[in-house]
Amino acid sequence: MLLLQICTDCAFIVKAVGPELTARRITSTETVCIFWYCNVNCNKGTNFARRMAQEGGPPFLLSLFMSLLMLSSLCGCHPRSPGSIRSMAAAGHVSNHTARKVSTIAAEVAGYADVAKQIIDLAVFGAAQNRSHSRLADFTDTIGNRVSGSHNLEMAIKYMYDAMAQDGLDVHLEPVKIPHWVRGKESAEMIAPRVKSLAILGLGSSVGTPPEGIEAEVLVVQSFEELKNRASEATARIVVFNQPFVSYGETVAYRAYGASEAAKVGAVATLIRSITPFSINSPHTGLQDYQDGVKRIPSACITVEDAELMWRMAQRGQRIVVRLSMGAKTLPDADSFNTVAEITGWQHPEQVVLLSGHLDSWDVGQGAMDDGGGAMISWEALSLIKDLGLRPRRTLRTVLWTAEEQGGVGAQQYYSRHKVNMSNFDLVMESDLGTFAPVALQFTGSDAARKVMAEVVKLLAPMNTTKLEAHGEGTDISPWMQAGVPGASLHVADSRYFWFHHSEGDTMSVQDPRDMNLCSALWAVVAYVVADLQDMLPR
Repeated sequence: MLLLQICTDCAFIVKAVGPELTARRITSTETVCIFWYCNVNCNKGTNFARRMAQEGGPPFLLSLFMSLLMLSSLCGCHPRSPGSIRSMAAAGHVSNHTARKVSTIAAEVAGYADVAKQIIDLAVFGAAQNRSHSRLADFTDTIGNRVSGSHNLEMAIKYMYDAMAQDGLDVHLEPVKIPHWVRGKESAEMIAPRVKSLAILGLGSSVGTPPEGIEAEVLVVQSFEELKNRASEATARIVVFNQPFVSYGETVAYRAYGASEAAKVGAVATLIRSITPFSINSPHTGLQDYQDGVKRIPSACITVEDAELMWRMAQRGQRIVVRLSMGAKTLPDADSFNTVAEITGWQHPEQVVLLSGHLDSWDVGQGAMDDGGGAMISWEALSLIKDLGLRPRRTLRTVLWTAEEQGGVGAQQYYSRHKVNMSNFDLVMESDLGTFAPVALQFTGSDAARKVMAEVVKLLAPMNTTKLEAHGEGTDISPWMQAGVPGASLHVADSRYFWFHHSEGDTMSVQDPRDMNLCSALWAVVAYVVADLQDMLPR
């Protein structure tokens, strides 16, 4: 049996009525179940008609089919996918979720079980197995790291534009202005109580030292409160923060605001313990944020080991002196692009399910984990859907953000440009916490939308990832979620994420092919099903 392709613009269909077939228009509330007998699996109308004629098909069927084919060509419409017809049969044509029972929506979503399994099988066991990992390796090995404003980031954008276009997706670039900070040469050395080289990474947006560097005595503290209590000791000193790692969300405040807090009490520079729970003498960089009206002083991260070393020395009452040299500078904003790839929806092309990861990285390591993996699975999701010949009701749009590490700059400008169409954004998704083994889907939205998403994740049973958690997150999608658009993020087994985050350790060696297969499958199933449901997610 072959499901008949239907004109989506004029709603002209063939409906089985007893032993006969009649052609007529349908109303928006009818449930339609359509079958056409055919002994070949042919998707092209002309081939189907030719075979019917050659094989002696019933004349009235041939005549009716050719009439429908002509109508389809006149209206310039597109066929519905089998998944779409199944969802119609399951849910009916009802205008919105509020008029539909939860059980009806659950039945509609359950109708996608076969399609979901096809996606998972293709990604995990089929021809696409390990493809996202291979693509990531090719990309990061070719380009390397990709800091905002750099030539490497320009090359990365061109690389991904060409690759996704060659993959058969509709690709375009949207211009943005982004910060251009340059690290320059940098070094640090403890010269008392003994000589020791210190591994450092200057922090994004930091100013540099004078050409001759800064040599000063060190004040070691473990908190902002201790710095405040010892403010009289900080004048003309380099403040070393040896704060314990509690969580990234809490501890990152020292990296972000340490320089300004130290400057307020007269410090000449800051060295901050890297924001990580584990270290093998590796510094971690990241963005820092100067406060308005406060003197800007150089700021860099040091290793956990060196921060603890200087703390122990200070506890013994030893005088510590460090010589610091940083060539950091900020150049005028650079031209860049958000990279956008799409599969256009067949019924509501103006409505969008957005998948995303960011293309930029810091200027260390390869940026494979942060966030090359998120970018690749957001591309791979569209590839999987395309390879299966699926086309959802709404447009699937993958956006590879630029300058996320500088505070979501590319995403903010995308939001400013597109928020006028906010009502057409169905779901925004972001992967930016690694592509390790998936644990759950995180979601932010209304209670009604959450009930729908709880049904959607049940489709992930073949890969044993059916948990829906609260609070979708992501720097790049946060403006949309704050405005009320439903948002989703990928929760992975990320216990090692901050071991490598923003460090030279962020390389392909961190990535696992099977984990990326599973992440790609989850991303594709969720995006496709939500984009193809009868109604948008309720706000």
